[in-house]
Amino acid sequence: MTYPLDDILVVSIEQAIAAPLASRHLADWGARVIKIERPEVGDFARQYDTVMDGLSSQFIWANRSKESLAIDIKTDEGKQALEELLKRADVFIQNLAPGAAVRQGLDAKSIVSRHPHVVACDISGYGSSGPYQKKKAYDLLVQCEAGFLSINGTPESPSKCGLSIVDIATGMYALNGILMGLHQRDKTGKGMAFEVSLFDSITEWMSYPAYYTRATKAPMQRTGARHATIAPYGPFKVGDGSTVFFGIQNEREWKSFCSKVLQNEAVAIDERFKTNSLRLQNRAELEVFIESLFAGLTSETVLARLDDAAIANGRMNDVDGLLNHAQVVERKRYRAVDTEAGPQDLFLPPVIIPGVEPIMGKVPAVGEHNEKILSELGLLSGQHSDAVEEKA
Repeated sequence: MTYPLDDILVVSIEQAIAAPLASRHLADWGARVIKIERPEVGDFARQYDTVMDGLSSQFIWANRSKESLAIDIKTDEGKQALEELLKRADVFIQNLAPGAAVRQGLDAKSIVSRHPHVVACDISGYGSSGPYQKKKAYDLLVQCEAGFLSINGTPESPSKCGLSIVDIATGMYALNGILMGLHQRDKTGKGMAFEVSLFDSITEWMSYPAYYTRATKAPMQRTGARHATIAPYGPFKVGDGSTVFFGIQNEREWKSFCSKVLQNEAVAIDERFKTNSLRLQNRAELEVFIESLFAGLTSETVLARLDDAAIANGRMNDVDGLLNHAQVVERKRYRAVDTEAGPQDLFLPPVIIPGVEPIMGKVPAVGEHNEKILSELGLLSGQHSDAVEEKA
């Protein structure tokens, strides 16, 4: 099988989530990813938890299909191995602590100056300039700095996102930059140095609330599971004790909702509710009215009416519900992936390419591929292999 990235070699000095997630997406589609780790202890994300047969759930998520090379990059031997890899690499990624990459000549600009063919990516907390450039950063802390908690949660209590939203955003922007760099290299023959920060990534995702706040000169209110600027949009209780979610996106949908779901066309032109702005102003009154009509119905009836009216909707599910969701199970959206503790079922990547099955290779143990990689580089027992080809 031919993979889109099967001619790409990625070398990544990575830890935590953002950088490993970016390189894992490359590995899913054929890139050979060599993960540089600390000898013995490896990436500290390996110790985040032990729930998957003694292994970390977050590490397994972000590190399948890679090779682990455990070397000390501060020693002469480690530096030599890394430089030999960089001669052959197409992509280099690093998310070392602030200032560490520059001190060791491993920042993107330094890498590209020595190896002009490489697409090199720096991932940091706050970027390489500005008053926060030396500040350490983790997902929740950057959520705080970027104002995310101020808009997330209930009116009484701000809440962090239950996912590593900042790390995920950063990893995806790093992936985006890498693919742009490879495309540019195809045109010019030259690599590219670029940087992505956690702060800038979540700032981009905060654009809508930021622009809304600037325009209204008032903070966006926390609305729990409800939408901050659209109504009705969110959870509604039904007579059988369940909760359904739906959202109205425009006035055409509002009229369809009133006619087919509420079965009361007069509500569509009610002076309190006939535009989204009015519905927002009178949201509490509107929700009481809707739930009073839902009180005599089951969730199945409400959901069927919503589907008939072409109104987007969903059930209040939990994570176990996701694992057993019909869209996951019937489409077989998971594969067994090997680990040092045995196989684990992992979700497939979201990109679907007809006729191409993503790699879904083993999650490596620390230093599992030392002998193989060092032998290929001619740094072990005088051996050399063409498995890692030097770039022109």
